[in-house]
Amino acid sequence: MPVNLNDPRVKRTRQLMMQAFLEILEERKNIYSISVQDIAARATVNRATFYAHFEDKYAFLESWMRDKFQKKLEKELPNGALSDMLSLKALITSVFDFLSRTRQYMTPGDSPFEPLFEVAMQKELYLLLYNWLEKEKTAASTQIVETTALVVSWGIFGSALQWSRSPQRRLMDAMVQDVLFVAAASLAPVIG
Repeated sequence: MPVNLNDPRVKRTRQLMMQAFLEILEERKNIYSISVQDIAARATVNRATFYAHFEDKYAFLESWMRDKFQKKLEKELPNGALSDMLSLKALITSVFDFLSRTRQYMTPGDSPFEPLFEVAMQKELYLLLYNWLEKEKTAASTQIVETTALVVSWGIFGSALQWSRSPQRRLMDAMVQDVLFVAAASLAPVIG
């Protein structure tokens, strides 16, 4: 039976496991060597408790990355939400900055986890854009809102990901400005 994510005990247990993971990560400086047993032992929970909350280490890591990315977006966006082109620019800048900083801490052994982290971040970006577009839409259908959020989220994320991987990358501000121009044009038919 799935856990109730709104239960304060569940939140506390998950927080203990996330904190334990961060402490171990700080010590070891890589993700690949951290096991479920390491996390459970440090959090003072048993493995069964870990598996009651997460299917496996990959589900845990996806949750960790989504949480980390959500916190970054909440911190950087005015009022924690999208409301206009200024907040869209803040969102794009946050994605570029987050990917750049995350890449600095990835070791070669951590590379198998990159696709997992990328999907987790893109999902969060999609949800944020979808929720904004759903509130702001003019006459657009739900399907158009979903498609627009999908295309724009992947456009922003893919541009930031490619930029973060490029050793001869352009200045972040120039890339953000170009991505903002394209994203705004893509959003215009939906939000008017």
